[in-house]
Amino acid sequence: MMLGPATRRDWLWNVGGGLGGIALAQMLGQGELLAATGTDRPRADLNGGLHHRAKVRRVVQLFLNGGVSQMDTFDHKPELTKRHGEVFDPGEKVEAVTSAPGRLMKSPFEFKQHGESGRWVSSVLPNLAGCVDDMAFLMALTSRTNVHGPASYLMNSGFLTPGFPCLGAWISYGLGALGDNLPTFVVLPDPKGLPYNAKGNFSAGFLPMTHQGTIIDAGAPEPIPDLFPSPSAKFLTPEAEREGLGRLASMNRRFAARNEGDSRLESRIESYELAARMQLGAPEALAIASESEATRRLYGLEEPATADFGRRCLLARRLLERGVRFVQVWSGAGGPSNNWDNHSDIPKELPTIARSVDKPAAALLKDLKARGLLEDTLVLWSTEFGRMPFTQGATGRDHNGGTSVAWLAGAGVKAGSALGESDPWSWRAASAASTGYDLHATILHLLGIDHEKLAVRHDGIDRRLTDVHGHVIREILA
Repeated sequence: MMLGPATRRDWLWNVGGGLGGIALAQMLGQGELLAATGTDRPRADLNGGLHHRAKVRRVVQLFLNGGVSQMDTFDHKPELTKRHGEVFDPGEKVEAVTSAPGRLMKSPFEFKQHGESGRWVSSVLPNLAGCVDDMAFLMALTSRTNVHGPASYLMNSGFLTPGFPCLGAWISYGLGALGDNLPTFVVLPDPKGLPYNAKGNFSAGFLPMTHQGTIIDAGAPEPIPDLFPSPSAKFLTPEAEREGLGRLASMNRRFAARNEGDSRLESRIESYELAARMQLGAPEALAIASESEATRRLYGLEEPATADFGRRCLLARRLLERGVRFVQVWSGAGGPSNNWDNHSDIPKELPTIARSVDKPAAALLKDLKARGLLEDTLVLWSTEFGRMPFTQGATGRDHNGGTSVAWLAGAGVKAGSALGESDPWSWRAASAASTGYDLHATILHLLGIDHEKLAVRHDGIDRRLTDVHGHVIREILA
């Protein structure tokens, strides 16, 4: 029997099924955490922006884990071809991260110009080459570090160390959800493994944990574990659930009244409420089998090389159109292989992983555009750093924080544009360099957020995604 007047939370718990009640009961017993009345977070106005009118409502980020080789994908360097095999002598000392610098190595892949913009793209990305007129390129994106862990944190949270909220968490905190039955921030990791830093890249840091990324394993039999109670739990009758959840609701209202300001249990309660609502929305959103054969072919779901990343890109589109605000799709696991960290053999390793993402990523762009979603969706392609113009071993390349390439497409972006240039060898940024801070500031700006105003007081410091850095890259904005 319900105690006191019915609230939205009471109703959700009564209809949500056994997952919320069982998990919350266990949590109360083990964690001894107390509820708060809510979290103090900013609210977006009706146009979707927080500080000014937004051009973007939702974001999908394709993160290429390991460090994509820019001079073998998007940064065409004739000088490398001309000086192939020579000792690299830029007039100053040259160092590499994990190896002794080798000799200059030309790209083993053919470059051609594509689209009306004439953008150079290598042969390893033929499908994305057909989309360059929809993209805005950052051709001289730099990093403060060339070590995977810190660089991944930097590109996700704006800091070199763990414990800080990532981009998706800040967006969730600043703008909130677009829908009711799915998370605000979803992460689709590579099934071969989590990236460097594991779940630290998706963390809410010191923000309420409701803003951390919800991980969905798109290839697993149960993409979201324990979303529904086990069929063997026959004792979970509707009557038992209603009575138990009603009692828990009453307990937590009392806890909240006595312990204002402690958001830990409140955040967990919100996550279980979301789980209850996801029982209504997630099964349909995850039902990729309902897509047409033409769509499945577009994303490469019937081809072994592209099936996995294609499935996750298609799922990303389905989640975006159903109200998820930020989706992050990862390519590559952490570790020495199965990613873009091509230390050993660029000619052999890079084409394999590039082939796995090229067709699905291009399909995502085309599909979003055909459905009209690209008009208020931002697509981002990024990696943690670039690679060196000289060899590591025979035909590999080492890490390089001096320059890399990222691109954006969609709402608010100047299609077919490019900013910046690396030096003749693609060793360092030469002009109009940009940073991860600038990239984050630009993404927030398109979402209607001033990156200097979205801040949270933590340990006596007003923390923000861009730390004390960053400016909006207006040259690539429409």
